[in-house]
Amino acid sequence: MTIAIQSDIPLKPYNTFGMAVTARHFCELRTLAQLPALLQSEAFRTGPVLWLGGGSNLLLTRDYPGLVVKVSLSGVHLLAEDADSVLVEAAAGENWHDFVRYSLTQGWFGLENLSLIPGTVGACPVQNIGAYGVEVKDLIDSVVCARLDADGEALTLGNADCRFAYRDSVFKHEAAGKLLVTAVRFRLGRRPHLKTAYGDIAGQLEKMGVNEPGPLDVSEAVIAIRRSKLPDPAQLGNAGSFFKNPIIDADQAERLLARFPALPHYPAGEGRVKLAAGWLIDQAGLKGYRDGDAAVHDRQALVLVNHGSASGDDMRRLAEKVIATVRERYGVELEPEPLVL
Repeated sequence: MTIAIQSDIPLKPYNTFGMAVTARHFCELRTLAQLPALLQSEAFRTGPVLWLGGGSNLLLTRDYPGLVVKVSLSGVHLLAEDADSVLVEAAAGENWHDFVRYSLTQGWFGLENLSLIPGTVGACPVQNIGAYGVEVKDLIDSVVCARLDADGEALTLGNADCRFAYRDSVFKHEAAGKLLVTAVRFRLGRRPHLKTAYGDIAGQLEKMGVNEPGPLDVSEAVIAIRRSKLPDPAQLGNAGSFFKNPIIDADQAERLLARFPALPHYPAGEGRVKLAAGWLIDQAGLKGYRDGDAAVHDRQALVLVNHGSASGDDMRRLAEKVIATVRERYGVELEPEPLVL
């Protein structure tokens, strides 16, 4: 099957920051039958290549000099089930939030705390997305990939093979540029095991008048919380949380807490402590800071926003200012979540 490769295509509709940059070449992968033709194309072979999902974890600072491939593979399939759980496969191009809500309406539970995270299913294992006490790695059974060096030959990685860590996976390292995620298989429960103690979920459920919540109620609470704190990319360009919560050693955390006792912190494995990046940025006086159209959001300091005409370089410089300010005040190094190109 052939695939149409276009030239000089604007990428503004394909990235949630709304950066007005152009791809030298662009195509949309709608079916795996198109993959061999794509891999044999001159645009692919001469590279570079950017595989694009929802464009919600990306900051483009310049025109892209190679091929951008929009992964639009679709489909959700129930593969196996028993009294306690289901094994369900979702294609990489499926909208993440839509898949979460669909799974809940089917009585497949576990993803409710991950509602309203922007992006596609294919990005979730790459980033090991997480929110409100849940990481997607704990619900992934396996990841179906295509080998880019072998005409798209299928390869399935088990959970352990993905080498998941905090906002990290093998797909960011050894597998980068070698494997394309084409589908993700999830092991979801038939019986709810709700996690409502993290963040504002319990309080939001109380506001909603829900005394005995189910998974859909938890999803609705998470949606309400996220909408109250995070800007809609359709209204205000952003890539969600721009910085990872830093993980530091316990000794450094103890020294910081002696100086800043209100600093939110969480266990992160033996001898390690995770800090709240948003708190660090807020308390450093940067919440709501604005330089032209590049700004730190005034309701959530983790989010950098484009008020209209900020360039990718404007956003990058703002991120560098935030990192430098937090480093100087706390001695803690922040790391961006989005890919910066």
